[in-house]
Amino acid sequence: MFTALRRTAAVLLATLLASCGGGTSQITPFKPPRVLAFGDELSAFTSDGRKYAVNGLASDGTTRDCTLQPLWIQDVATLYGFGFAQCPVGTGEQKGISRAAAGARAAEVVQQVDAQVAAGGFLEEDLVLILAGANDVLQLYAQFPGRTRDDLIAQARASGEAVARQVNRMAGLGARVIVSTIPDMGLTPYGIAQGTEGAKLLSDLSAALNGRIRVNILNDGRYVGLVLADEFVQTAARAPGYFSLSSATVAACKTALPDCTSGTLVDGATADTYLWADDRWMSRGGHRQLGALAGARATLNPF
Repeated sequence: MFTALRRTAAVLLATLLASCGGGTSQITPFKPPRVLAFGDELSAFTSDGRKYAVNGLASDGTTRDCTLQPLWIQDVATLYGFGFAQCPVGTGEQKGISRAAAGARAAEVVQQVDAQVAAGGFLEEDLVLILAGANDVLQLYAQFPGRTRDDLIAQARASGEAVARQVNRMAGLGARVIVSTIPDMGLTPYGIAQGTEGAKLLSDLSAALNGRIRVNILNDGRYVGLVLADEFVQTAARAPGYFSLSSATVAACKTALPDCTSGTLVDGATADTYLWADDRWMSRGGHRQLGALAGARATLNPF
Protein backbone atom coordinates (compact mmCIF):
# COMPACT_ATOMS: atom_id res chain seq x y z
CA MET A 1 0.00 0.00 0.00
CA PHE A 2 2.82 2.39 0.85
CA THR A 3 4.30 1.80 -2.60
CA ALA A 4 0.99 2.81 -4.11
CA LEU A 5 0.90 5.94 -2.00
CA ARG A 6 4.44 6.82 -3.04
CA ARG A 7 3.35 6.43 -6.64
CA THR A 8 0.36 8.70 -5.97
CA ALA A 9 2.62 11.32 -4.44
CA ALA A 10 4.99 11.15 -7.39
CA VAL A 11 2.10 11.67 -9.79
CA LEU A 12 0.97 14.65 -7.70
CA LEU A 13 4.39 16.28 -7.86
CA ALA A 14 4.55 15.78 -11.60
CA THR A 15 1.09 17.32 -11.90
CA LEU A 16 2.08 20.29 -9.77
CA LEU A 17 5.06 20.96 -11.98
CA ALA A 18 3.07 20.55 -15.17
CA SER A 19 0.22 22.93 -14.27
CA CYS A 20 -0.19 26.56 -15.30
CA GLY A 21 2.74 26.90 -17.68
CA GLY A 22 4.95 24.14 -16.31
CA GLY A 23 6.98 21.97 -18.64
CA THR A 24 8.06 24.88 -20.80
CA SER A 25 11.75 25.63 -20.43
CA GLN A 26 13.02 29.18 -20.12
CA ILE A 27 15.10 30.44 -23.03
CA THR A 28 17.22 32.45 -20.60
CA PRO A 29 17.19 31.97 -16.82
CA PHE A 30 14.66 34.18 -15.08
CA LYS A 31 16.38 36.64 -12.71
CA PRO A 32 13.88 38.93 -11.02
CA PRO A 33 15.03 42.29 -9.64
CA ARG A 34 13.06 41.65 -6.43
CA VAL A 35 10.91 39.04 -4.68
CA LEU A 36 7.68 40.37 -3.14
CA ALA A 37 5.40 38.37 -0.86
CA PHE A 38 1.74 38.91 0.03
CA GLY A 39 -0.58 36.96 2.26
CA ASP A 40 -0.93 35.67 5.79
CA GLU A 41 1.06 33.85 8.50
CA LEU A 42 2.58 31.46 5.97
CA SER A 43 4.55 34.36 4.44
CA ALA A 44 4.84 36.81 7.34
CA PHE A 45 7.57 37.98 9.68
CA THR A 46 7.21 40.07 12.80
CA SER A 47 9.24 43.30 12.80
CA ASP A 48 12.04 41.53 14.68
CA GLY A 49 12.19 38.58 12.30
CA ARG A 50 10.10 36.00 14.12
CA LYS A 51 8.06 33.65 11.96
CA TYR A 52 4.70 31.97 12.40
CA ALA A 53 6.45 28.63 12.24
CA VAL A 54 9.25 27.03 14.24
CA ASN A 55 12.00 29.64 14.68
CA GLY A 56 15.53 28.30 14.40
CA LEU A 57 18.16 28.79 17.09
CA ALA A 58 21.84 29.57 16.58
CA SER A 59 24.56 27.20 17.75
CA ASP A 60 24.38 28.63 21.29
CA GLY A 61 20.91 27.12 21.58
CA THR A 62 19.24 30.32 22.75
CA THR A 63 19.67 33.06 20.10
CA ARG A 64 17.09 33.12 17.31
CA ASP A 65 18.48 32.98 13.79
CA CYS A 66 15.78 33.87 11.27
CA THR A 67 17.76 32.40 8.38
CA LEU A 68 17.36 28.93 9.91
CA GLN A 69 14.14 26.96 9.36
CA PRO A 70 13.22 29.34 6.52
CA LEU A 71 9.73 30.09 5.27
CA TRP A 72 8.80 29.03 1.75
CA ILE A 73 9.22 32.60 0.53
CA GLN A 74 12.78 32.60 1.91
CA ASP A 75 13.53 29.41 0.00
CA VAL A 76 12.47 31.09 -3.24
CA ALA A 77 14.30 34.35 -2.49
CA THR A 78 17.47 32.39 -1.72
CA LEU A 79 17.50 31.13 -5.31
CA TYR A 80 18.38 34.70 -6.29
CA GLY A 81 20.55 35.57 -3.30
CA PHE A 82 17.90 37.81 -1.76
CA GLY A 83 16.98 38.41 1.87
CA PHE A 84 14.06 40.23 3.46
CA ALA A 85 14.26 43.41 5.52
CA GLN A 86 12.91 41.52 8.54
CA CYS A 87 15.47 38.75 8.00
CA PRO A 88 18.48 40.14 6.11
CA VAL A 89 20.98 38.17 4.11
CA GLY A 90 24.34 39.94 4.23
CA THR A 91 24.59 43.67 4.77
CA GLY A 92 23.55 45.13 1.42
CA GLU A 93 20.16 46.06 0.04
CA GLN A 94 17.53 43.44 0.81
CA LYS A 95 15.66 42.71 -2.39
CA GLY A 96 12.95 40.66 -0.71
CA ILE A 97 9.84 42.49 0.48
CA SER A 98 7.13 40.77 2.50
CA ARG A 99 3.91 42.64 3.09
CA ALA A 100 2.21 39.53 4.44
CA ALA A 101 0.67 39.85 7.89
CA ALA A 102 -0.74 37.60 10.58
CA GLY A 103 -4.50 37.33 10.37
CA ALA A 104 -4.69 38.64 6.81
CA ARG A 105 -7.65 37.56 4.72
CA ALA A 106 -8.34 38.16 1.04
CA ALA A 107 -9.59 41.69 1.79
CA GLU A 108 -6.34 42.57 3.58
CA VAL A 109 -4.31 41.23 0.66
CA VAL A 110 -5.97 43.87 -1.49
CA GLN A 111 -4.66 46.46 0.98
CA GLN A 112 -1.19 44.89 0.87
CA VAL A 113 -1.09 45.21 -2.90
CA ASP A 114 -2.42 48.78 -2.66
CA ALA A 115 0.43 49.58 -0.26
CA GLN A 116 2.99 48.25 -2.74
CA VAL A 117 1.47 50.31 -5.53
CA ALA A 118 1.61 53.41 -3.32
CA ALA A 119 5.25 52.67 -2.45
CA GLY A 120 6.37 52.71 -6.08
CA GLY A 121 4.54 49.78 -7.61
CA PHE A 122 6.13 46.84 -9.39
CA LEU A 123 9.30 46.65 -11.42
CA GLU A 124 9.22 44.81 -14.69
CA GLU A 125 9.60 41.10 -13.91
CA ASP A 126 9.37 41.42 -10.12
CA LEU A 127 8.66 37.94 -8.77
CA VAL A 128 5.53 37.95 -6.60
CA LEU A 129 4.63 35.15 -4.19
CA ILE A 130 1.06 35.13 -2.91
CA LEU A 131 -0.69 32.71 -0.58
CA ALA A 132 -3.86 33.82 1.17
CA GLY A 133 -7.28 32.55 2.16
CA ALA A 134 -6.73 30.26 5.15
CA ASN A 135 -7.93 32.95 7.55
CA ASP A 136 -11.03 33.46 5.40
CA VAL A 137 -11.83 29.75 5.75
CA LEU A 138 -11.23 29.75 9.51
CA GLN A 139 -13.41 32.81 9.99
CA LEU A 140 -16.20 31.36 7.88
CA TYR A 141 -16.07 28.04 9.72
CA ALA A 142 -16.48 29.87 13.04
CA GLN A 143 -19.81 31.24 11.75
CA PHE A 144 -21.38 27.79 11.38
CA PRO A 145 -24.16 26.92 12.13
CA GLY A 146 -25.25 30.55 12.43
CA ARG A 147 -24.91 30.75 8.65
CA THR A 148 -25.90 27.98 6.30
CA ARG A 149 -23.31 25.74 4.71
CA ASP A 150 -24.27 26.94 1.22
CA ASP A 151 -23.89 30.56 2.29
CA LEU A 152 -20.44 29.89 3.73
CA ILE A 153 -19.34 28.01 0.61
CA ALA A 154 -20.48 30.92 -1.56
CA GLN A 155 -18.48 33.34 0.58
CA ALA A 156 -15.39 31.12 0.37
CA ARG A 157 -15.70 31.18 -3.41
CA ALA A 158 -15.91 34.97 -3.33
CA SER A 159 -12.71 35.10 -1.27
CA GLY A 160 -10.94 32.92 -3.81
CA GLU A 161 -12.08 35.21 -6.60
CA ALA A 162 -10.73 38.20 -4.64
CA VAL A 163 -7.29 36.57 -4.39
CA ALA A 164 -7.34 35.74 -8.10
CA ARG A 165 -8.15 39.35 -8.97
CA GLN A 166 -5.02 40.49 -7.14
CA VAL A 167 -2.93 37.90 -8.96
CA ASN A 168 -4.18 39.17 -12.30
CA ARG A 169 -3.83 42.79 -11.19
CA MET A 170 -0.15 42.33 -10.34
CA ALA A 171 0.52 40.43 -13.55
CA GLY A 172 -1.04 43.35 -15.41
CA LEU A 173 1.36 45.70 -13.63
CA GLY A 174 4.39 43.82 -14.95
CA ALA A 175 5.07 41.29 -12.19
CA ARG A 176 5.54 37.56 -12.62
CA VAL A 177 3.30 35.89 -10.04
CA ILE A 178 3.45 32.54 -8.31
CA VAL A 179 0.20 31.90 -6.44
CA SER A 180 -0.36 28.98 -4.12
CA THR A 181 -3.64 27.43 -3.16
CA ILE A 182 -4.19 27.27 0.59
CA PRO A 183 -3.60 24.06 2.53
CA ASP A 184 -6.61 21.83 3.08
CA MET A 185 -7.63 23.28 6.46
CA GLY A 186 -9.66 20.18 7.31
CA LEU A 187 -6.37 18.25 7.54
CA THR A 188 -4.70 20.62 9.98
CA PRO A 189 -4.52 19.56 13.64
CA TYR A 190 -7.25 22.15 14.26
CA GLY A 191 -9.40 20.61 11.56
CA ILE A 192 -8.90 17.08 12.85
CA ALA A 193 -9.91 18.22 16.34
CA GLN A 194 -13.28 19.41 14.97
CA GLY A 195 -14.38 15.84 14.32
CA THR A 196 -15.46 14.28 11.05
CA GLU A 197 -18.19 16.75 10.14
CA GLY A 198 -16.22 19.83 11.16
CA ALA A 199 -13.14 18.68 9.27
CA LYS A 200 -15.26 18.04 6.19
CA LEU A 201 -16.71 21.54 6.28
CA LEU A 202 -13.22 23.04 6.61
CA SER A 203 -12.06 20.93 3.66
CA ASP A 204 -15.09 21.92 1.60
CA LEU A 205 -14.53 25.61 2.35
CA SER A 206 -10.86 25.26 1.40
CA ALA A 207 -11.79 23.51 -1.86
CA ALA A 208 -14.37 26.18 -2.70
CA LEU A 209 -11.86 28.98 -2.19
CA ASN A 210 -9.05 27.18 -4.01
CA GLY A 211 -11.28 26.25 -6.91
CA ARG A 212 -12.09 29.89 -7.59
CA ILE A 213 -8.42 30.86 -7.42
CA ARG A 214 -7.57 28.20 -9.97
CA VAL A 215 -10.29 29.02 -12.51
CA ASN A 216 -9.98 32.81 -12.26
CA ILE A 217 -6.23 33.43 -12.44
CA LEU A 218 -4.70 34.38 -15.77
CA ASN A 219 -3.98 31.09 -17.52
CA ASP A 220 -0.72 32.16 -19.10
CA GLY A 221 2.52 30.67 -17.79
CA ARG A 222 4.48 33.69 -18.99
CA TYR A 223 2.93 35.71 -16.17
CA VAL A 224 1.39 33.37 -13.60
CA GLY A 225 2.48 30.08 -12.06
CA LEU A 226 0.34 27.91 -9.80
CA VAL A 227 1.42 25.83 -6.79
CA LEU A 228 -1.00 23.36 -5.22
CA ALA A 229 -0.47 23.41 -1.46
CA ASP A 230 -3.83 21.72 -0.90
CA GLU A 231 -2.90 18.65 -2.91
CA PHE A 232 0.49 18.47 -1.23
CA VAL A 233 -1.15 18.46 2.22
CA GLN A 234 -3.69 15.85 1.14
CA THR A 235 -0.95 13.55 -0.10
CA ALA A 236 1.24 14.19 2.95
CA ALA A 237 -1.68 13.23 5.19
CA ARG A 238 -1.86 9.84 3.45
CA ALA A 239 1.87 9.21 3.04
CA PRO A 240 3.95 11.51 5.27
CA GLY A 241 7.04 9.36 4.89
CA TYR A 242 7.22 10.16 1.20
CA PHE A 243 8.02 13.76 2.17
CA SER A 244 10.39 12.73 4.99
CA LEU A 245 7.75 13.65 7.58
CA SER A 246 7.20 11.72 10.79
CA SER A 247 3.91 13.49 11.56
CA ALA A 248 1.27 15.16 9.41
CA THR A 249 -1.40 15.37 12.11
CA VAL A 250 0.18 16.73 15.32
CA ALA A 251 1.48 20.24 16.11
CA ALA A 252 5.21 20.45 16.82
CA CYS A 253 5.15 23.51 19.09
CA LYS A 254 4.44 23.73 22.81
CA THR A 255 4.68 27.54 22.65
CA ALA A 256 2.28 29.77 20.72
CA LEU A 257 3.45 31.25 17.42
CA PRO A 258 5.43 33.38 16.68
CA ASP A 259 7.37 32.57 19.87
CA CYS A 260 7.88 28.88 19.13
CA THR A 261 11.52 27.85 18.61
CA SER A 262 13.34 24.61 18.01
CA GLY A 263 13.83 24.58 21.79
CA THR A 264 10.10 24.61 22.59
CA LEU A 265 8.82 21.55 20.76
CA VAL A 266 6.86 18.55 21.97
CA ASP A 267 8.85 15.43 22.71
CA GLY A 268 10.11 13.76 19.56
CA ALA A 269 9.23 16.65 17.25
CA THR A 270 11.56 18.48 14.91
CA ALA A 271 10.75 21.40 12.65
CA ASP A 272 11.84 19.42 9.60
CA THR A 273 9.88 16.25 10.24
CA TYR A 274 6.54 17.72 11.38
CA LEU A 275 4.17 19.17 8.81
CA TRP A 276 2.48 21.51 11.29
CA ALA A 277 4.04 24.02 13.68
CA ASP A 278 0.79 24.68 15.57
CA ASP A 279 -2.76 23.54 14.92
CA ARG A 280 -3.17 25.74 11.82
CA TRP A 281 0.18 26.78 10.34
CA MET A 282 2.98 24.80 8.74
CA SER A 283 6.31 23.89 10.22
CA ARG A 284 9.51 23.70 8.21
CA GLY A 285 8.42 20.28 6.98
CA GLY A 286 5.63 21.98 5.05
CA HIS A 287 7.48 25.14 4.09
CA ARG A 288 10.33 23.07 2.65
CA GLN A 289 8.04 21.30 0.22
CA LEU A 290 6.07 24.44 -0.64
CA GLY A 291 9.30 26.34 -1.28
CA ALA A 292 10.59 23.57 -3.53
CA LEU A 293 7.40 23.59 -5.59
CA ALA A 294 7.39 27.39 -5.90
CA GLY A 295 11.10 27.42 -6.76
CA ALA A 296 10.50 24.85 -9.48
CA ARG A 297 7.69 26.97 -10.86
CA ALA A 298 9.91 30.06 -10.95
CA THR A 299 12.52 28.02 -12.78
CA LEU A 300 10.26 26.17 -15.20
CA ASN A 301 7.69 28.78 -16.14
CA PRO A 302 8.64 30.81 -19.21
CA PHE A 303 8.87 34.03 -17.22
